Amino acid sequence: MELGQLPANPSSPFNRKKVKVLSMLTMEEALKQAGSMPFGSGSIVKGTIIEVRPKEVLVDIGYKSEGVISGGEFEDIKAVKVGDQIDVLIEKLEDKDGMVVLSKEKAEFKQNWERILTICNEGGVIAGKVKAIVKGGLVVNIGVEAFLPASQIDVATPKNLAQYVGNTYDFKVVKINQERQNIVLSRRELIEQERLERRQKLLGEMTPGDIRKGTVKNITDFGAFIDLNGIDGLLHITDMSWGRIGHPSEILKVGQDLDVVVLDVNREKERVSLGLKQKLANPWDSIEQKYPVGARVKGKVVNLVPYGAFVELEPGVEGLVHVTELSWTKRIAKPSDVLKPDQEIEAAVLGINREEQKISLGLRQLETNPWEKAQEKYPPGTHVKGKIRNLTSYGAFIELEEGLDGMIHVSDISWTRKINHPSEVLKKGDEVEAIVLEVDKANQRIAVGLKQLGTDPWENIDVYYKVGDLVTGNVTKLASFGAFVGLQHEIDGLVHISQISEERVDKIKNVLKVGQEVTARVIKIDRSDRRIGLSIKAANYSQEQLKAEQAVLDALKPGEDLVALQHAFDAAEERND
Repeated sequence: MELGQLPANPSSPFNRKKVKVLSMLTMEEALKQAGSMPFGSGSIVKGTIIEVRPKEVLVDIGYKSEGVISGGEFEDIKAVKVGDQIDVLIEKLEDKDGMVVLSKEKAEFKQNWERILTICNEGGVIAGKVKAIVKGGLVVNIGVEAFLPASQIDVATPKNLAQYVGNTYDFKVVKINQERQNIVLSRRELIEQERLERRQKLLGEMTPGDIRKGTVKNITDFGAFIDLNGIDGLLHITDMSWGRIGHPSEILKVGQDLDVVVLDVNREKERVSLGLKQKLANPWDSIEQKYPVGARVKGKVVNLVPYGAFVELEPGVEGLVHVTELSWTKRIAKPSDVLKPDQEIEAAVLGINREEQKISLGLRQLETNPWEKAQEKYPPGTHVKGKIRNLTSYGAFIELEEGLDGMIHVSDISWTRKINHPSEVLKKGDEVEAIVLEVDKANQRIAVGLKQLGTDPWENIDVYYKVGDLVTGNVTKLASFGAFVGLQHEIDGLVHISQISEERVDKIKNVLKVGQEVTARVIKIDRSDRRIGLSIKAANYSQEQLKAEQAVLDALKPGEDLVALQHAFDAAEERND
């Protein structure tokens, strides 16, 4: 083998010795030619890779023994090849095994440090590759290792730091400590500076009406913030759709890309208002042509309120069915009694106000109004029959036909009896006959009466009773000032407390009871007030005595006289309870 020729297998012990000898010969020749080489700790020299092991690499630097470098200093040890030339830093000329300890990374660090200080004073910008995650941030290789705090990675501190490892970015140098050879970087400042420049540019060129691409950045109850690649704009919930939206999340999601319309630009406050629905035509522009008054339309119930129901005819167009427009005949307390959310219904268009964007709808207009024929079908004097459907404090409602009721007022139940509540003589479900008294089409009311089926007995009161007549009847009610006695022809007479006995009576209930039969004399007939005064103690009086008692009755104070029938009934009810 000729001098200087490498053996076929340089890794064999025999050949390694030869390589070493040849290297040393070469070194000696080189020393003769160049004087001497600087072999000392901290020196950077060139070396040739002569062997690659699983965890280390052997390097010949032209010294009396090979140097060793940890495999961890290479990005990919499998890519390292024998014969490669690299710069290394001598850490120790000889370890316990007689080997030279070398470092590739420290050589690179030392070479790069001065270069970095030259081109990257604090505030300079340099590219680097994220190497690993450490406590509080990331390690970045910019030729030397530098620290990137988590708060300086992006505008918002990321939760997942692993996504940055292995990626290359530009960084701003915010701090250099030469003594410790530490460098602190910031990517956030570059991003914010870039966004600021883009924001100023966008604000300067953006005008209302522009269509811009954006990404949904954040969603709130009142709208969504859209990133326009440099500035955030607000898309208010009212500008998302012409239709009804309960929450922005119904049509948007974070990260979604979309085109929006610029509605307003406030350059002083750097605020941009955006719209989504404005990309489509306003459905109210041609509302009269699409939904003329009288038209029959279909829609979906979207909201129920105490005064009516809102019906969506199309996205952005809703009509209101007022509670009074739900039925011609039924008294509907609230729309939810007959309608449900999301129910599909038909309705008639009653009116349109395009300026206020309101449409009035009606359901009952789809059916024939029974009140149109009520006057013809139920003229005054008509005999009707039906069941008592409901009782109120002022009367009773009788069902004449489906959805059509007649009302019997308490004053039209009896000619003679004072009825305080219809439940005194009627109950729900009773089948009764009545006479139609009046049809009020405008107010949709039909008045009917029970007493009109018979003759008013007071028209012939002079025939039935005269002052001085002796009558017999049963006590019907007790009051603090007297008792009511039921007579023939459904007429009640009042016995004042002073007319019960010759002796003083303190309490009526001590001498009379409801249902007790008594004989009394008629001592007064008041035709105008439709009342009859009776006296039990005068049953055996002479004419002169009767006149005297009548004078006493005429002198009674209001409230004690027959005029106080209402109070008498109230008091009588209390007594009976």
